[in-house]
Amino acid sequence: MGLLTSAGIAAYVAAPARGEGWQDIAWPFPRDGWPPGRAYRCAATSCGADMELYVRPKIGFCNCDSGVADDDEIDRVADLDLISPSFRPLHKGDVVQIANMPGRARSYDLADGTLRHAVGMAVSRKCDLMVAVVQGHAGAPELQHRAMEHLASKQSADWIRWAMTGE
Repeated sequence: MGLLTSAGIAAYVAAPARGEGWQDIAWPFPRDGWPPGRAYRCAATSCGADMELYVRPKIGFCNCDSGVADDDEIDRVADLDLISPSFRPLHKGDVVQIANMPGRARSYDLADGTLRHAVGMAVSRKCDLMVAVVQGHAGAPELQHRAMEHLASKQSADWIRWAMTGE
């Protein structure tokens, strides 16, 4: 696996992504222990409701044996706390696959008075984690559908593969 640096990821992040209504936006969160990822916005005219999607790798942050094994792990790792300090799961999560990596997705109510929902997703490859969270005023099933569609696009899948492997 190639060594990923913050500068390397930032350089790759700078490439604009266009298509299916999703537009690149600047990473909106303060620096933390992980490099910034990719952030996208889809306007209501394209996606039915305004929504934002945030995706980033967390290299070396996954259980090497079990991957993303349960909903509690999604609650811990999916960066929901960056969006709102108050989030409440709506129901049990589902098994998902993003860029040929297995994991789980779980829907949430952002209990901060904004009437937004979110879907946290976490998938793994070996000991590495890729997390994504989509939030907006649409229902959780629509948010997840739109985000999964975008993450399955060639451009997103290529970036995810690069971010996870350096190749």
